[in-house]
Amino acid sequence: MKLALVGDIGGTNARFALWENDRMHSVQVLAVEDYTNPEQAIGVYLDRLGLARGAIGAVCLAVAGPVDGDEFRFTNNHWRLSRKVFCEALQVDELLLINDFSAMALGMTRLEEGEYRTVCPGMADPLRPAVVIGPGTGLGVGTLLNLGQGHWMALPGEGGHVDLPVGTAREAQIRQQIEEQVGHVSAETVLSGGGLLRLYQAICAIDNHPSTLDSPAEITSAALAGDALALAVIEQFCRFLGRVAGNNVLTLGGRGGVFIVGGVIPRFVELFLASGFAESFADKGCMSGYFKGVPVWVVTAQYSGLLGAGVALQQALA
Repeated sequence: MKLALVGDIGGTNARFALWENDRMHSVQVLAVEDYTNPEQAIGVYLDRLGLARGAIGAVCLAVAGPVDGDEFRFTNNHWRLSRKVFCEALQVDELLLINDFSAMALGMTRLEEGEYRTVCPGMADPLRPAVVIGPGTGLGVGTLLNLGQGHWMALPGEGGHVDLPVGTAREAQIRQQIEEQVGHVSAETVLSGGGLLRLYQAICAIDNHPSTLDSPAEITSAALAGDALALAVIEQFCRFLGRVAGNNVLTLGGRGGVFIVGGVIPRFVELFLASGFAESFADKGCMSGYFKGVPVWVVTAQYSGLLGAGVALQQALA
């Protein structure tokens, strides 16, 4: 039986692994800028493992953007992909392309002990949707459905582009400040790597504080070192995330739980756990009681997108 290959392709890195016997192995990370297209990168990956073209029977790639038709253009890097050319070049029998956040959501079904932390305790209802939300380069939002008998469905969406919700006069002031700079303020405008810097700059402007930090990494480092202003920015970031996650739970009936993923929160996970996220999450007036017992986890697993691609491929082949 031929091997299968899974990939999770972002703007900077492409992660590849072999999928065999319902498990992932031989993970490698390649820089997207070093290769002309995904066929070339995967060819290098196979060469490193000593595998010939044709050794791989099926491939599933998690990609950012809507998937339709023969040609796919990556939204966050220079790569393009033609299904026909790809399969011929690598002698692949089947190629499955799925939305990257759908893969991330499916990856939640393979979490192991030590790959997540509890934010809000509770008991997930397996018959209800779970919310998967992730601040990273942008803000991804997805829905995970348990279909029973080990089968899952991930529903992609564009929930990161909903309007940023506000719950206090201070938050309204912040939103107005940002709107004056960029126009429409979506959740992603604030809840992303670049959004963290934008939030910092807005708070500095409102409080007449000099803006001396120039990147999300500098803000995070300053907060971890105890800087009061940076800590306030992180706190507000977490509270905004709580409001957006809570809105999704109400909209979807998401008592299957909430998974916080993406590259931002794990960089300051202890501050996140101690933040006002949980308070803002359930701050819904007469519906605040709905959130009692809804569990929330922050995910620290390294390759959830790859695992989710494997789950999608296995279900498709089955």
